[in-house]
This record gives sequence, structure tokens and C-alpha cells, in this order.
Amino acid sequence: MNLSFYIAKRYLFSKKRTNLINIISAISVAGMAIGTIGLIIGLSVFNGFDNLIKSLFSSFDPDLKITLVEGKSFDANNPVFNQVRQMKDVLFFSEVVEDNALLRYENRQVLATIKGVSDDYSQMTGLDTMMMDGTFKLKDADKLYAVIGQGIAINLSVGLSLFNPISIYVPKKGRGSATAVAGSFNQGSIYPSGIFSVQQELDSKYMIVPLSFARKLFEMADKVNSVELKLRNGASVRKVQEEISAMLGNRFKVKNRYQQHDYLYKTMQGEKYAVYLILILILIIASFNIVGSLTMLIIDKKEDIAVLQSMGADKSLIRNIFLFEGWSVSLLGAVIGTVIGVAICQLQITYGLVKLQGDGGSFIIDAYPMKIVTPDIMLIFFSVLLIGFLAAWLPVKYISGKFLQDEVH
Repeated sequence: MNLSFYIAKRYLFSKKRTNLINIISAISVAGMAIGTIGLIIGLSVFNGFDNLIKSLFSSFDPDLKITLVEGKSFDANNPVFNQVRQMKDVLFFSEVVEDNALLRYENRQVLATIKGVSDDYSQMTGLDTMMMDGTFKLKDADKLYAVIGQGIAINLSVGLSLFNPISIYVPKKGRGSATAVAGSFNQGSIYPSGIFSVQQELDSKYMIVPLSFARKLFEMADKVNSVELKLRNGASVRKVQEEISAMLGNRFKVKNRYQQHDYLYKTMQGEKYAVYLILILILIIASFNIVGSLTMLIIDKKEDIAVLQSMGADKSLIRNIFLFEGWSVSLLGAVIGTVIGVAICQLQITYGLVKLQGDGGSFIIDAYPMKIVTPDIMLIFFSVLLIGFLAAWLPVKYISGKFLQDEVH
């Protein structure tokens, strides 16, 4: 065993002549452990919410979405898009007509986005698993239905047992300057078959209707606003995305699920690493205890230093003793903190000990979500070790160095 490491280990666990050094050393270990626990829990909570939001959006968003770079509508019935339909990794190909409209029920009205989808849309997404009431049904024999978000249902004060349908108003194309209001709008009416709840922004925005209904309403007989794709299990989203982009050219943009909400995900990542930096700063302040305990230990062990020097120990060996001593404090704190932090996260994941709200809450989950990400745990562990090394290196370099120089003279 390395001599300096062996002596440092004895110093770490042996009783010092000055009891205050033992207390400060214990506080240093506790401080590094608590800081590590805080980092692990903090990042795990952010990972949990990130995973929750991704799972919610995955119930609504397609694997890939094709839209125009410039313009609003295009024809998806051409040889290029037929090639996309026939790709082996493309499981479902759905044409979408999507635009804003005014919804009205009795004396209440709200602006919403009407999304017309093809018949296999329920197979493309998991929206049928996010129904709060009713079922995901757009057609029943010759009758058409809509599926509305929970926010729209609340704003219009509607349920599934309506005597009258929901009325939809859309400005007619080329009638923006018409003086007769009644002749300036296309009007449709439809009954809801179900109410979904995915995420507040989506719930207050979307009404899902059959594609034929939306095309008639928006006067788009043969064009679409976007094409949504579901890929087969195991397919590489990135590879398929690149292949389709190459086929369609610069006129179209192909977005994966992350890119469809890139601002939201980038904001969440920014907040996550902002919390990481704040907790790292707190950990740096806590590491000052290591500086204090090492300074006092060097003074306390001056007789041992003199004995080691008389036996031929050089400055490098003595410095390494105290460097290993300080680093051992941070290592011990990092190990204890990592074990406790991961255990707390696992308990929260398994049992949901910390609740988001009390009884009667209406949030989609009732406990703080957590997700343990191994690269984050490794980042935290080595960050703690680096901070501990720097905290040990400073007093060893400046204090022990000066003290050893004085001993030589």
C-alpha cells in the first residue's frame, strides 16, 4: 500500500489530540454528503418531470412531423410522399389539416385549434389512453364526432351529454373584407365523443375531428398542413428523419418529438443545469470545512512531520499524506451521499412518499416524479471529488509548504 495513503487513512480515523479537529472533520464529511444528496435529489426530480412531460407529449405527438419551411399547406399525394408511405420503417402515415377556429356553445365561446386527422390517428398516438371521459371515437357509421381537450370542455362548460352540438366558425377564404358577417364564415357543428387530458397547454388548445370534416370547414379539398408519421418499434428515428429530409429536400422540415417542442425541452435543460450550478456553489462553500480541518491537522501533527523528516521523508511524501487526508474526507462524503441520495430517490419512485398535493388535488400524478440517470450520478460524484481535491490542495500547497520550509531551517 502507498505509504502516504496508509498514513492519511490512519489520520482520518484516528483520534486527534485536539477534539475540535475530529468535530470539524465529521462536519466536513457530513457537509459533502448532504451536498451530494441535494444534487442527486435535485437532478433526479428534474429528470422525473422531464420524463413525465416527454411521456405526456408522446401520447399526442407523432414520432416525426413533416411541415413546410415556407407556406401553410401542400399536396401530400405525389410520388415523393408515396415513397415516404412505402418506407419499411414507417408504420402509419397520417395527413393532418390544422387551423384556428372559434368554438361556441350556447353563450360561451373560445378560440381553439381544430385538428383534422385520418381514421388511423388513434393508432399513431396514445391519445386514446389519455381520455378523462368518453372514448376516442371520430366516426360512428355516417355520424362524425370530435374529441376535445379538458381545458376546452371547461371553458365551454360542456360534457358528453349535449342537447346541442358545439358550433365552429372559420373565416372563409378570400372574404376578409366582406361587410356581411354572416357570409364571411364557414360554419360546422359536431358532438364530442370524448374528453382528453394530456398537458394544460394542449388541453386548452386542441379539438380533434375527422379529416373530411376539417377539409370541408377549412376549404382544403386536396391539401394538408402537415403529415405525421409513426415508426415501427426499433426503428432509428434519427436515421429515418435524415432519409426523409433528403427525399423531400429543403422545401420541407422534418421534426422529431424533441424538435416539435424544442423551446420547452431546452428551457427545462437550462433550469436543470442552473440548479446543478447553484447546488455546486453551495457544495464549494461546504468544502471550506475541509480547508479548516486540514489546516488544524497540519498544525496538530507537526511532531509527526518532524519524525518523518528525520527518517528521510521528503516534502512530496508529507504533502501527499495531507492531500490524501483531505481527499478522503470528500470521497467518504461523496460515497455516503451517493448511497443515501440514490436510496431516497428509489424510495420516492417506489412509494411516492412526498406528495404534490393533498387529498382532493387534480394533478395528473400525486407524488413528485423522479428518475435516476446514471450519467448524472457519475457527474455529481466526480464533481464532489474534484471540489474535495481542490479544497485539500489549497491548504496543503500554501500552509504545509510554508510549514515544511520552516522546519528545514
